[in-house]
Amino acid sequence: MLKDDLEKESIKLDDITIKKLEQFAILLHEWNAIHNLTGAKTIQAIYENILDSLYPLSFIEKPKSLLDVGTGAGFPGLVLAIALPETEVVLAEPLKKRIAFLKYAAMDLGLENVQVEGKRVEVVVHAPFELITSRAVTNTRLLLELTQQVSDAESAYLFYKGERVFDEIKDVQQQLIYDIVQKNRRNYLYIRLTQWVGLKTKEL
Repeated sequence: MLKDDLEKESIKLDDITIKKLEQFAILLHEWNAIHNLTGAKTIQAIYENILDSLYPLSFIEKPKSLLDVGTGAGFPGLVLAIALPETEVVLAEPLKKRIAFLKYAAMDLGLENVQVEGKRVEVVVHAPFELITSRAVTNTRLLLELTQQVSDAESAYLFYKGERVFDEIKDVQQQLIYDIVQKNRRNYLYIRLTQWVGLKTKEL
């Protein structure tokens, strides 16, 4: 059960939120069988992606507004929107079949805090977001450049990365304060756009 998996990771959510996450998993599993939205082909694989999306809630500051770049099948943006109902969440996704799924899922789950932008992030018009997230879209430097028009000095970034994060960060580290939180094969890059203070890595 998802509730057991969340408890193992010390992710604390109420029963209503967990139920919505389970409903999301069922919905994605059904759509994925027809539209091939994600490589997660089983409910358990979807649960693993949900856990991956939610784990940063254990160390980030919860934002009032969030932009997810290239949301795909909902990871991490739609999952974070379920867990953060008080946060305004904008999902930027250019592919039509994924846009259709995200809009349907948001409606079906009653997520009034979600807005789906069916376009590339560089043409999204919005006030600066408190947090900008992205998983498996492009490299760190390009993500920072593409989101300049929707960020400011107070914006934070949360990028879900693999091993390449250590090479990517070399290109931009002198302008940033950041943490890299490691869990299994995932590296969560948590950035504040301020000044260089060196690489800090937290082993989990």
